[in-house]
Amino acid sequence: MPLPHLTQARAPLTCEIDAVNEYGEPLQIAIPAERALTVYVDKRELVTLMTLGAHPELLVLGYLRNQRLVRDAAEIESITVDWDVGAAAVKTRHGIADIDEKTARKVVTTGCGQGSVFGGLMDEVDQIELPADACITQAQLYGLVNTIRLKETTYKSAGSVHACALFSLAAAEPEMLLFVEDVGRHNAIDTIAGWMAMNLLAPTLPTACGSLPPEGAAAPADWQSQIRGPGWSGSEVPTLSRQPSGLVFYTTGRLTSEMVIKSAQMGVPIVVSRSGITQMGHQVAQAVGLCAIGRATNRRFVCYAQPGRLKLQPDLAGPRLRAPETA
Repeated sequence: MPLPHLTQARAPLTCEIDAVNEYGEPLQIAIPAERALTVYVDKRELVTLMTLGAHPELLVLGYLRNQRLVRDAAEIESITVDWDVGAAAVKTRHGIADIDEKTARKVVTTGCGQGSVFGGLMDEVDQIELPADACITQAQLYGLVNTIRLKETTYKSAGSVHACALFSLAAAEPEMLLFVEDVGRHNAIDTIAGWMAMNLLAPTLPTACGSLPPEGAAAPADWQSQIRGPGWSGSEVPTLSRQPSGLVFYTTGRLTSEMVIKSAQMGVPIVVSRSGITQMGHQVAQAVGLCAIGRATNRRFVCYAQPGRLKLQPDLAGPRLRAPETA
């Protein structure tokens, strides 16, 4: 089956406002342009997401996958976003079985703005199988963190957002496949899940309408030869690509249970965070074999779970900082 058709309703990420500084001086500053997006699935209202609107179609697709309401992007015919009414219309091919039952139970999470997860938070976790041979070297970890440090971001210009990124370790140097910022880290990871559904877990195409990849995404080297334009059918549909095992997910937010579960559901075996990890996040990471690395800034980090996936190179860490002497 072909991939869904996605609109390209990218919204401005920031807006200018008048403010006053500590000296009483007027100034104009940029702030994140948070907006509401109400998601309708087959004309049924499902949820309202607060988002910057960088890649709203991918956000909606990833949200549906991470909520386990759809298994594959091909189950969806189209996702149409209209910012004039603040709505995303999802049209499925055959409907979502037992959608009322699946959405009846909610778990309030630790997400920014108190997010929620449909169904049981730990449902199906024991069925997750991550690539057994996936690992990252300390040098690659440092390269990944440095790539994030050098990235021009909304956070640097306006603050108040979280960032997530997906990296490939297929080469010696980590390659950033997609970088996403949003008002909450859960929106950012859902957007990455949507991108993966369109590019890795399904035909390797950015969208079914034959457009360029989302901003910040690295398309396959032969993407131009793969684009067939709208209205694929039958033998015209590209063959399914195999998801690479050497994927790493990066987030500026803390590694809660939900963030770890979503990463595992996406088949990503290594997660790196600028922040720390919660007890439940640690327990889930240990249970599914996910390598959780936190406090990753400059050359410092802490590997909280599954250190066997991290090939240590201590000499790269530089001299150990000496504790201050006490009298």
